[in-house]
Amino acid sequence: MRCDVVAIGTELLLGQIVDTNSSWLGEQLSAAGIDSCLQVKVGDNLGRMVKAIRSTLEDADAVIICGGLGPTHDDITREAIAEIMGVELEFNDEVGMVISEMFASRNRRMPEINMRQAMVPKGASIIEQRRGTAPGLVCPVGDKVIYAVPGVPYELYEMFERGILPDLLKRSGSASVIASRTLRTWGESESGLNERLFDVIDELEKVGNPTLAFLASGWEGIKVRLTAKATTTAEVTALLDEWDAKVRHAIGDIVFGIDNDTMESVVLHMMRERGLTLGLAESVTGGLVSGRLTNIAGSSDVLRGCVVSYASEVKFDVLGVTNGPVVSEVAAIEMAKGAQRVLGASVGLALTGVAGPADQEGLKPGTLCVGLALPDGTTQSAMLQLPGNRDTMRQLSVISALDLLRRALREM
Repeated sequence: MRCDVVAIGTELLLGQIVDTNSSWLGEQLSAAGIDSCLQVKVGDNLGRMVKAIRSTLEDADAVIICGGLGPTHDDITREAIAEIMGVELEFNDEVGMVISEMFASRNRRMPEINMRQAMVPKGASIIEQRRGTAPGLVCPVGDKVIYAVPGVPYELYEMFERGILPDLLKRSGSASVIASRTLRTWGESESGLNERLFDVIDELEKVGNPTLAFLASGWEGIKVRLTAKATTTAEVTALLDEWDAKVRHAIGDIVFGIDNDTMESVVLHMMRERGLTLGLAESVTGGLVSGRLTNIAGSSDVLRGCVVSYASEVKFDVLGVTNGPVVSEVAAIEMAKGAQRVLGASVGLALTGVAGPADQEGLKPGTLCVGLALPDGTTQSAMLQLPGNRDTMRQLSVISALDLLRRALREM
């Protein structure tokens, strides 16, 4: 089964809106075991839309169109589909009633133009709208099918999962259970991961199930996604467990979590399990670490606080750092011990460095020093040279420092 994607909207071509819908659909189709070989963007022009959709449908079994189902004059996806189907648009009373009732429930006047959204190509069926006004469409074209959904992401996601994916799986005749597991890694490049997993990948290519893919995610690390197919949930889980173990054996402790885990959620969980609290001292990151941690509900039982010691005098006067260079492993350790003491925490973690654009203290932009003060009085430190511009370096500093803490916690 092959299902390709056509995104509608001149704003996509102008770069005014980034087309995240197509990438999301591609990920979902892949996870479901449905081939998707082409993604197309086309502006709000009827002739070009018809041409693009027809061309895409020629090579695919199904096409998902996202966007162009709104009430305004340039929302012409319905007209394009009707032309491809060779039918007229007809008013759907049920959809019209839903739209009217939605406006009435909100005590708002309904512009008459909204009734355009109740016009449906003859022979098409409706995917009920639950979050907005425009319904989705399921439109048969011979032995193929066109699906149309609104371009509003949260409306599209819900309609895809409820109305499109089950229909696609039914049409494909698939009775399989498909599931994915994503291993989250930090500390290795994509090419480095590929090299370390060469034997695993070679073995997977021979057996064909599961499949493995790399997903580079910037300062969130690199994801290694395993997707398995079997006849039952238990069999899928067993396959994922087996190959999860093989991947971990090959790449070691750079795996810090799975699926929706983040470095900060993992560190908080590990601290909580050990009954530890954390005090931060941040210079180069200016509070980014504490911001990431406090974005997680319940972090207050672990995080005591943060001293944003951006000025050197704050490092000296508040944290007790020795007067002198403030971007060094020695200074980072003293900052960590100061945060541990001042904030009354079990563990102190500190970051100091050079984000740029200019060199400081003879150090290049991208220099990061991390200090760690542990409950037993021991300390650890690291000096890293991180890539990217100022913002990228600071974000990479966050996950790098938390990873140092994670590795230390593993030994406790």
